[in-house]
Amino acid sequence: MIISDKRILEEIELGNILIEPFRRECLGTNSYDVHLGRHLATYEERVLDAKEHNKIDTFEIPPEGFVLQPNTLYLGVTAEYTETHKHVPFLEGKSSTGRLGINIHATAGKGDVGFCNTWTLEISCTQPVRIYAGMPIGQLIYFVVEGDVDVLYNAKKGAKYNKRSVKPVESMMWKNKF
Repeated sequence: MIISDKRILEEIELGNILIEPFRRECLGTNSYDVHLGRHLATYEERVLDAKEHNKIDTFEIPPEGFVLQPNTLYLGVTAEYTETHKHVPFLEGKSSTGRLGINIHATAGKGDVGFCNTWTLEISCTQPVRIYAGMPIGQLIYFVVEGDVDVLYNAKKGAKYNKRSVKPVESMMWKNKF
C-alpha cells in the first residue's frame, strides 16, 4: 500500500521519514518530488567490468545546463537527502522527465527500510537533452512494510551505500563475492 500526502506528513512529524530540504510544494497526493543535484559522473572506461572497481569522473552541472548524450550512462544524484525508517521508498521518474526521453534509473528504484542518503541516479536518454541542476527529476513514493524489520539497511553489516554523499556513487558490485 502506498502512503498518502497526509500520511507522509505524519511520518515526517514522527521522524520515520526525513527529507532535507523539505518543501511543502513538492509534496504530491502520494509522492514527493526530488530534484537533480549539482553533480554528474561518467565512468572513466567505456567497457565496465563487474569484478573491478570502475572509476568515475565527477563534474558539476554548469548554470547553462548540460546536454546528455544517448548511449552514455550518467550517474546523477538527488539534491535531497532522505531517511526512511519504517517504509520502503521507491524512486520513480516524473512523467515530464520521461516525456523528454530521460530515464533516471536502470534497475535501482527501490530503497530499503533504513536507507539514509541521497539517491544516485542511473541516467540515460533517447536523444540529446539539456538538463539543469535543481530541475525536478523524480518522485519518491513510500510503501507500508508488513511485519517487523530485523536489520535496517543503515545498520546492515557490509551495506555498500551507507556513506553520506552529495555526489553520485559508482557501482560497488566489485565488493560482492562471485
